[in-house]
Amino acid sequence: MRKLVVCTLMSLDGYFEGEGKNFMVMPADHSFDAYCAERLRTADTLLLGRATFELFHGFWPAVADNPGASADQREISKRDNELQKVVVSDTLTLQPGTPWVSSTRVVSQAQAVDTVRDLKAEPGGDILTFGSKHLWNGLLAAGLVDELHLMVGPAVLGGGTPVFGSAPVAGLRRIGVQTFDGSDNVVLRYAVDAEKS
Repeated sequence: MRKLVVCTLMSLDGYFEGEGKNFMVMPADHSFDAYCAERLRTADTLLLGRATFELFHGFWPAVADNPGASADQREISKRDNELQKVVVSDTLTLQPGTPWVSSTRVVSQAQAVDTVRDLKAEPGGDILTFGSKHLWNGLLAAGLVDELHLMVGPAVLGGGTPVFGSAPVAGLRRIGVQTFDGSDNVVLRYAVDAEKS
């Protein structure tokens, strides 16, 4: 069975983005790109909500050929371009001739749980979710998230969008901690362990 792995960046006080949905206040230094590239090497499917897909779709496709981008950014772009993408949205329409059309499937919110359950039953690499906070919180509540990879940075925002929703989180078991040279960010990796809830 494949794993659904959620990777997210968060502030020290537990926010996913700052006030007004401002992501630029987040502690996204070189370690964030390095970790995203590392996780993408384990995956063959990206699972995204509409807003994250549109953000990625507007930025990543051309980065692979940008000599001014870092090696990690070029790798992220290359992997994003290659991977199958499943987008959960009731409103997204893919435009013919735009990047990723042939590698993207859109499913409705009502289909999300069954779609993810089916994806996890297939052979293959990890299913990765970046961003998409509402999507993965719902899947976490449904018992479908296998691992949470929380990159915690030294930013105290005092407000914004909390990483977790109001529903209780299943039991978590720490499976790893990772630090990065030249960065104060740390990745805390947890397995979602329903038996501990």
